[in-house]
Amino acid sequence: MSTNRVSIKDLEPEAYTAMLAMEEYSKTSTIHPKLKELIKIRASQINGCAYCIDMHTEDAIKLGESARRIFALSAWHESHLFSEKERVILNLTEEVTKISEKGVTDEAYNKAVNLFEEKIVAQIIMQIIIINAWNRIAIASKLVYKK
Repeated sequence: MSTNRVSIKDLEPEAYTAMLAMEEYSKTSTIHPKLKELIKIRASQINGCAYCIDMHTEDAIKLGESARRIFALSAWHESHLFSEKERVILNLTEEVTKISEKGVTDEAYNKAVNLFEEKIVAQIIMQIIIINAWNRIAIASKLVYKK
């Protein structure tokens, strides 16, 4: 049984280019860069994407995120290290990532809209969608993060 997988980048460059365009779009959002990385790490933890966890943990540390908070991210529900806004974003991240379980609840959505303007909520949702797409590409093609 072969462990080699297709390279989306090589075999479907147009699709990969479209994903890169989505990534470029995400750079224009007004979400704080550290919050973007928390979204990326948490969704990647849920999806079991080692490639993305490795990459975005490194990126978060470069942005000044503490190792302590990164270690606590998988247990953010129980941790005192995250602000109310971060908790709302992390909850929304979990609900969008696990969308088949219960969708996005009105409670999660309304909390986000109450703390952030709707445009920011749209940006948060898109950030979650983009990292989930990258997770699926990395897992399906067994990418290995090499720096």
